[in-house]
Amino acid sequence: MTYKRILTIQDISCLGQCSLTVALPILSACGQEACIMPSAVLSTHTGGFRNFTFCDLTEEMPKIAAHWINEGIRFDCIYTGYLGSKKQIDYVIDIFRSLLAPGGKIVVDPAMADNGRLYTGFDDAFALEMARLCPYADVILPNWTEACFLTGRSYREDYTPEEVTGMMDALQGLGAKSVVITGIGYDPAQTGVAVRSEAGDSYYAHHRFESGFHGTGDVYSAAFVGAWTSGKGLEESARIAADYTLSCIALTKDDPNHWYGVKFEAMLPKLIEELQK
Repeated sequence: MTYKRILTIQDISCLGQCSLTVALPILSACGQEACIMPSAVLSTHTGGFRNFTFCDLTEEMPKIAAHWINEGIRFDCIYTGYLGSKKQIDYVIDIFRSLLAPGGKIVVDPAMADNGRLYTGFDDAFALEMARLCPYADVILPNWTEACFLTGRSYREDYTPEEVTGMMDALQGLGAKSVVITGIGYDPAQTGVAVRSEAGDSYYAHHRFESGFHGTGDVYSAAFVGAWTSGKGLEESARIAADYTLSCIALTKDDPNHWYGVKFEAMLPKLIEELQK
């Protein structure tokens, strides 16, 4: 296993098991150096909590980047998650250009929508702005809803394998080198991940739980990045991340008091075990 310095750019929700509070421990457990650039600090995430606090850190982002540039710091992988504005997207593009080490990789999780709807505060114009990150991405990790918004396609819950193939074509047409679309299911009892890599297309199906949980997309993305930067192939990383996320949901689903996220910490040994195979 190689030791990589990974920068992840997204918000901090102080309570809620998502974004940086998920990415930092998962990447660290994968044996990588996890560095962060917070885009905002919230008291909780926005799903189900009321009266949460929000501190916008947009203007701190270029200041942090400038310091790192002066120090000669570079990153083997830059991985983006939730970004709150067009200005942040502009700053992230500058960071890709100035802080990625030679031969480094970029992973874009366009965290902005789910279940056919954009998150609060986003609109179709923002989705098109997020698509500007695709030409820089070695891998893009949208769910089906996000893939629809990125490509300007109408959202439908029912789709065929051929339509998923067409979606991967469209995402590559935006410039992404490889594509992993999560939440793809052709059977009500199953969901899975569709992968487009240099080796071709593949699909990994797994069990679908009826109840959804906040933060599982962030858990998936962090586990994928951790596995991929540890030397696992794209398809294997997609499978490892899916199995890990599923195990976190299974552990949490019967606890009604833990509705705001998944107990990902308790399943980190499972993830580490998979990476050591």
